Amino acid sequence: MERPNAWKDYGKKELTKVTEIGEEYRDLLSRCKTEREWTKEIIQRLEAKGYFSLESAIREGRKIVPGDRVYEARMGKAVLSFHIGQESLEKGMNIVGAHIDSPRLDLKQNPLYEDSDLAFGDTHYYGGIKKYQWVARPLAIHGVVAKKDGTVLEITIGERDEDPVVGISDLLIHLAGDQMGKKLSEGVSGEDLDLILAGQPLKGEEKDAVKASLLHILKDQYGMEEEDFLSAELEVVPAGKARDFGLDRSMILGYGHDDRVCAYAELKAIETMDETPRVTCCGMFVDKEEIGSVGATGMRANYLENAVAEILNLMGTYSELQVRRTLQNSRMLSCDVSAGYDPLYASAFEKKNAAYLGRGVCFNKFTGSRGKSGSNDANAEFIGKLRKIMDENKVHWQTAELGKVDVGGGGTIAYICALYGMEVIDSGVAVLSMHAPAEIISKADLYEAVKAYHAFMLNA
Repeated sequence: MERPNAWKDYGKKELTKVTEIGEEYRDLLSRCKTEREWTKEIIQRLEAKGYFSLESAIREGRKIVPGDRVYEARMGKAVLSFHIGQESLEKGMNIVGAHIDSPRLDLKQNPLYEDSDLAFGDTHYYGGIKKYQWVARPLAIHGVVAKKDGTVLEITIGERDEDPVVGISDLLIHLAGDQMGKKLSEGVSGEDLDLILAGQPLKGEEKDAVKASLLHILKDQYGMEEEDFLSAELEVVPAGKARDFGLDRSMILGYGHDDRVCAYAELKAIETMDETPRVTCCGMFVDKEEIGSVGATGMRANYLENAVAEILNLMGTYSELQVRRTLQNSRMLSCDVSAGYDPLYASAFEKKNAAYLGRGVCFNKFTGSRGKSGSNDANAEFIGKLRKIMDENKVHWQTAELGKVDVGGGGTIAYICALYGMEVIDSGVAVLSMHAPAEIISKADLYEAVKAYHAFMLNA
């Protein structure tokens, strides 16, 4: 029952592919650190493969036929792609879906203040983080500022070599007796995660001179007024590039593997589909999973259902019944990362049911916590079919669950899509240090995920 390590089976040709895919992904992970940046990159790459926007098709009354490639962008933070198949849409789609948001800090709408000749920015953390991991490290600011005149400024500070970085201070060890005596979860509070943004006062200013200097910089260099923070989405993320990890370069260390490693594998699999598939293949890149898939760009919103309705209408076969049948008859891989077994923290895992780095793509029959609460629990028949697809396409794969039964747990978008009645299972890449500012994945697992998602879309 123990799954073999994928590296042992690779010849020279496959090792070259593993390296190439790893390098491309590492570069993308370094450049794109927000859901908006990923959405922009995904759309560019889809259009390069001949995809056209559903919005333009609706506007032009363009008829959609088998072989067409269509995408739907949602508020600049989520994307759906459809490669229309030969069979009726009513027979269902083969869906792969990942989320492109990651844990981070968000600047508040009224963030700026001065204290003790330093200018700070208030933040609110997004998603599940260990707060102490975000102090005493270089941070960058990515995002957009929407001004009252309708213009939108794109902001990136801290990624170029010549850029300054920002960060959050920590208490020196010499005075940290009380802090060190607290539980890890209490050592740094959410309200203490304030960015140091500036430290030089503006000459001629008597009150809040450092804040005044900061506002002058923001206006001069970035075209921002303080009031513009009210309509801004500015995300604070770890500064710097993703790196090859390990002396053998077999792994990648970087911010945002959860869940961008699966989003990349999904995108790469979609790009390699040149032929018209038998059934329609759908790729989903969604937002807000880290905070419960809420909001207009999260999976709980109805944009998948709406897009299917619009496509059926442009195919000349729309009915409410057809929309329902299309979704119910679909099959889906909910592409999300799994906890990689870490021997340094072995007590948190049940060893024979854990995911291991280097042993291929993971399938989690269920997620949730403790008594499978909040879980999608995949059907045995669906898993049996997946076993056949993976083995016939020589994909290295393994099964996993998220730690010991009563230790913790987590959720994905799987249970939300299962509400349509479709077959769904979680599938992804094993990660070490999940939700930390720097996570670790194996290049072999990334390569196997690309193969798995491609095989699923063509054969499920």
